[in-house]
Amino acid sequence: MRAEVLSSQDITRIHDASMAILGKTGVVVPHPDMLGRMEQAGATVDRGRQLVRLPEKLVMKLVAGAGKEFTICGRDPAKKAVFGKGVLNFNSIAGEAYWVDEPGKPRRFPTIKDVETAARLGDALPNIDIAGAMADPHELAVESRCVRVLATLIRNTTKPVGLWFHDRASARFIVEMLIALRGDEKRAAAAPACYPFFEPISPLRFPFNGIDLLYETARLNLPVPVGPMAQTGVSAPVTLAGTIAQESAEILAGICITQLVKPGMPVCYGGICHAYDMRTTQMIFCGPEQAIFGVAMTQMGKHYGLPVYINVGLTDSKRPDAQAGLETGTTLVLGAAAGADIFGHMGISGVDQGTSLDMLVLQDEVISFVKRAVRPLEVTEESLALDVISEVGPGGTYLDHDHTLENHRREIWSPRILDRQYYEAWQKDGAKGTEERCSARKRELLASHHPEPMPADLDREFERIAAAAERELAGKA
Repeated sequence: MRAEVLSSQDITRIHDASMAILGKTGVVVPHPDMLGRMEQAGATVDRGRQLVRLPEKLVMKLVAGAGKEFTICGRDPAKKAVFGKGVLNFNSIAGEAYWVDEPGKPRRFPTIKDVETAARLGDALPNIDIAGAMADPHELAVESRCVRVLATLIRNTTKPVGLWFHDRASARFIVEMLIALRGDEKRAAAAPACYPFFEPISPLRFPFNGIDLLYETARLNLPVPVGPMAQTGVSAPVTLAGTIAQESAEILAGICITQLVKPGMPVCYGGICHAYDMRTTQMIFCGPEQAIFGVAMTQMGKHYGLPVYINVGLTDSKRPDAQAGLETGTTLVLGAAAGADIFGHMGISGVDQGTSLDMLVLQDEVISFVKRAVRPLEVTEESLALDVISEVGPGGTYLDHDHTLENHRREIWSPRILDRQYYEAWQKDGAKGTEERCSARKRELLASHHPEPMPADLDREFERIAAAAERELAGKA
């Protein structure tokens, strides 16, 4: 099962357009050392304007040298997210500015306690491979926040984790924490627990801190997803093809930056562009255009031989309702069928308007559905079951046959949230809707699931590092 929206000719034309953007228009790189590296590599650099024009030959050379396969591992190294090998990975959001305790009720600023809760739920949900922080703790100083968030995540899940990195200074403490987790620098580099997300600012600009912190994470050769969020008609052309061409140019320029920091650094092509609603003046998380973007950007990333990150499986809805199910499922199944490596971010309530654990529970169910739908159909002697058909014969039943008992759980998907009861049984059970079942599942998991505790000596070391970051970076006594 393969989804495509671009022909080979379309891919070539978009590639050529991206190369024209990089070679003629250029990108702004406000980092003196990187400007020097780019100039030395063969780019044309206007230092006064911090503008870099990249020739196609240089771009393709640097992209060819990038690492195209990588794995991130949890505190339990057996829990992994594998990129570049045809594996589907799913993550909860790395952090949001608001927290929604109950759909439809007022939002609030999140706290570090919410990060703990999000990590525990991410640890419990079977289809979330990377447990994100889901909250930007409001009470913590931004200068050191990411260090405390990483410590809290690793304490509360044995899976790989997702968080927002801040700058080079705080990244130094994150690297120290990752080394402490594995025991030494070599093992920390071999089994990274997280990665910094590198986000160009559309159109065609890069943030200083996003570039600068890579000099620190390069010590462990941490993988780097490069993902601008170009918006049609606002920070990119209103045409889908124009947005894709610009977005791809920004990603390729970002990959060039990673390779000039450290050759061979693993990367991920983050095609996370979005449409824009001129009526509401808000980005669209999940219209039909998002399905097109997801498939097209996957095709472009795979054209360069790269693992791909796309923004599908999201929803504009603020609660886990019919709209959320429609939007999450439709875009996610097409993105999975296109062959992307990871889809994000799960658990957002509306367009970056808050974090909802109820939404995350619904999306975990949708992911399970989609994974079954895109799984290759197994056609073997066992699955064709000719001998069973012969045994049962005309007018018989398969209900009591051993073949049914042995195979039905593997062949037929069973939901945890979705309703399949008879009407009377559904009524007797309270006639609950999907939202109610999501809420009940959330409460059940948070009450019953307890992640494996972290060793006491490692916990003390994490606390030492986090406290040191707060003293040094945030001036906290």
